[in-house]
Amino acid sequence: MQQARTGPPGAARGWLDALAVVVAGFAAMAVVAALGLWAAGADDLPDGGFPAVLAATLALAVGGSVQLDGGAGHFAQVDAGITAMPLSVGLVGAVVMAEVFLRQLRFRAVAAGGELLGRIGRTVAIWLLALVLLTIGARHTFEVPLGNDLVQSIGGALGLTPEVGFHADGPSTIGIGLAWLLAVLAGTFAVSRRAPLPGTLVPYQQAVRPAAFALWLVLLACVAIGVVAAVLTALVHGNARHTMAVVLLALPDLAWLAFGVGLGAEWHGRLTGAVGLPVPKPLSEVLRAPDGQQATVSLGTLAEHDPRAWWLLPIAAVLLLAAGFLAAYRSPRTVPLWQHAVRLALAAAVTIALIGAWTRVSADYGLSVLGVGVDQGGLGGLLGAVLGGANPLAGLGSGSLTLRLDLWTAVPLAAGWGLLVGGLGALLAARVGRRGEVRTEPPADIPMRR
Repeated sequence: MQQARTGPPGAARGWLDALAVVVAGFAAMAVVAALGLWAAGADDLPDGGFPAVLAATLALAVGGSVQLDGGAGHFAQVDAGITAMPLSVGLVGAVVMAEVFLRQLRFRAVAAGGELLGRIGRTVAIWLLALVLLTIGARHTFEVPLGNDLVQSIGGALGLTPEVGFHADGPSTIGIGLAWLLAVLAGTFAVSRRAPLPGTLVPYQQAVRPAAFALWLVLLACVAIGVVAAVLTALVHGNARHTMAVVLLALPDLAWLAFGVGLGAEWHGRLTGAVGLPVPKPLSEVLRAPDGQQATVSLGTLAEHDPRAWWLLPIAAVLLLAAGFLAAYRSPRTVPLWQHAVRLALAAAVTIALIGAWTRVSADYGLSVLGVGVDQGGLGGLLGAVLGGANPLAGLGSGSLTLRLDLWTAVPLAAGWGLLVGGLGALLAARVGRRGEVRTEPPADIPMRR
């Protein structure tokens, strides 16, 4: 029987391994994004724009931004931009890439630092090439009807055909996309026991991996709860296609925001008009403050519009307590309680900071003709398709949505939660036996031989 290869790969094999990681990740993201866009109605886009919209969605999924522009000279002008991560797409891509990367390192307990850096470097090189190709493909131009008969007649008489196009912003897509990949690889080594580390780092893995793995499971549990809620919503209220679009494109955005709100974190933002994003009604009502003022999304403000929002607090507390127990259970008994608390506090603080970066939204658009805003459905439909909205805009000439986490209060708050539940979890785990433990004393009901 041929023995499994355990050494570092050759040059050709190393590049093929890196190519497999990148191709698998993009293929998984493309499938999820295509299904989500289809459910959102983007399959009806004219001029064969679906592939370009798909590429733009992938660019957004890795942290890039999409700009909308166009018009008809000085007659009509478009001003728009989108920064919003469809986290369902990015989450699937990250999980698939991490799995493929780890499978190439199976049967390894320890790996040389040079080998790991070589693998990461080759993966980064191919990833950057893929991002460049993605930005090239994420651009398209549509001929857009203005929607107003008088304006349309004037435009026809002048021989002006307004057009609107979009393109992925190259610097942000490539730069933030690179940071996204490095974060995925760093998270893979921080979370997974299967990831081999250099010998010098092995002693430190117990300080990071149990807490990181526990918080990773919390994020996945939030998504699972969101799926259940989405299915129940579809059964009660119908519109399964809209629900499918939300699940396939933006479910983690909403689920992780709800988890942060349950911990007491606050988001600030505003919503004017409509931009096609799948925003729940209580959240949209909070963001739609009078006169376009800045609004605060918190447990209290959401509960004013829907009292069920108070359930977010006990759900978040139970999930975080379970994380504290699991982190302590996966750690050696020799770790003192205060260390469990500090480690979970750090993990919770990093997690809420990442949630803040992932759920940041900035989306706005406007169409003006001769300096006057007009009603126009084509641009709204395009923007809604790119963002994953199941009900693209119609009859609106402008709109904007901004949403940002208040990191200065959210991070210390999450750290405080981590200290509390980390200590409580360690107390609970101390009463539970670990696998592989050997009793040092015989059970009391078995007599000892004299």
